[in-house]
Amino acid sequence: MSMLQHAFWDEACAEALSDARLLAAMARFEGALAKASVSAGLVPADAAETIARVAAQAKFDADAIGKAARRSATLTIPFVKSLTEQVAAVSADAARYVHYGATSQDVVDTGVVLCLLPASERLLSLAKRVGDAAAVLAKRHANTPMVARTLLQPAVPVSFGWKAAVWLSGIAHGCAGFSQAALQVRKLQFGGAGGTLSSYGTQGEAIASALAAELGLARAAISWHSVRDDFARLGAEAALLAGATGKIARDVSLLMQAEIGEVAEPSGAGRGGSSAMPHKRNPVGCVAALEAAQRAPHLAAMLLSQLSPEHERGLGHWQGQWFTLRDLLCSTASALAAMAEVLEGLTVDEQAMRTNLERLRGLVYSENVSVALSRTLGKQAAHALTEKLCETALREGKTLAEVLRADAAGRSMSAQDLDALFDPQNCLGSAPAMIERALAEWSQALKT
Repeated sequence: MSMLQHAFWDEACAEALSDARLLAAMARFEGALAKASVSAGLVPADAAETIARVAAQAKFDADAIGKAARRSATLTIPFVKSLTEQVAAVSADAARYVHYGATSQDVVDTGVVLCLLPASERLLSLAKRVGDAAAVLAKRHANTPMVARTLLQPAVPVSFGWKAAVWLSGIAHGCAGFSQAALQVRKLQFGGAGGTLSSYGTQGEAIASALAAELGLARAAISWHSVRDDFARLGAEAALLAGATGKIARDVSLLMQAEIGEVAEPSGAGRGGSSAMPHKRNPVGCVAALEAAQRAPHLAAMLLSQLSPEHERGLGHWQGQWFTLRDLLCSTASALAAMAEVLEGLTVDEQAMRTNLERLRGLVYSENVSVALSRTLGKQAAHALTEKLCETALREGKTLAEVLRADAAGRSMSAQDLDALFDPQNCLGSAPAMIERALAEWSQALKT
């Protein structure tokens, strides 16, 4: 992780997916392979023990390996050379058995899988924070009225709790999908030169099972050198999770505009300031989340475009997937971390929400009025009359309630019924039930 990537990568996720961690995971594969080969009589026990011990403590020059890989088109060749040299420094005999029977892609792909496990756990832990914070807002503000906005224009009253529950639903879906994809990716890659473990003769199945057990991974039904759907699925689910987080960021940033002022990100020294305008309080958490939400789909598309490699080992497909996955997961984690912080410290201005409702002169209650009038006039006539009443209110600078009371249709209603039409609590419809279902959906998602 370069210094500048701190701005838009999650540090903990980047550490789990660092160059050093990948090389260490590849070394772990080699150590486990040597130990798994002992029972088949292919590697002496003392040699396997030496390889495993050296692999666990090996040090690699990532810069040198990367530069050497430019000539071999794979990290594995310079990596194996370095590991073999380190083993040889302890035992020349043991060095003969390093990387016995495996192929370059086995080492890289399994190393990537091993790194993806803690990175995926990091993403899910951050997503849980976002979901839990949204759930708190949904419960706390279940009856806090605000203006719904469709096509960026005022629509009808809803509750802020319902809006938060909508956010929660997206995170719940994203968590469930990503959790399943992360589980599915926990598979050993082990096929040897052509994918059939031909170098092991009849011992391949036994060695593969022992290797999978040693690494704590599942065995795939068949070598997946050229079947890259698990990585693509994990990337797509990460992009969906980033998008769900970006949706929250988009809404929060719009609600935070001074002209609206209904919510605000948490403040603090050095947070949200401007280099030119001292008065500004920028939605910096939303910036981080939206940056990731806009980049993640393109990274996921790259993984999807690599689903058709040539024959048994693709050319230019698997070789760089590690870098795409790293960028995608670190960006998504950055978005989640940013929005967890935002929602956990979100300031909700209930009075501003009420003021914005009242500022609209009751026009957001036009649906209530139209429904009430339709009981006597019919739907079409009621809609036409309500539209006319709204036009009058706008033209004359009056509230919709005032115009309705002056109309014959309004005079036929009781004062109590008229007041009820302009009570935001009478506009929430099924919102309370929807909030409860979203909360239950979140509870279920946490169990997956």
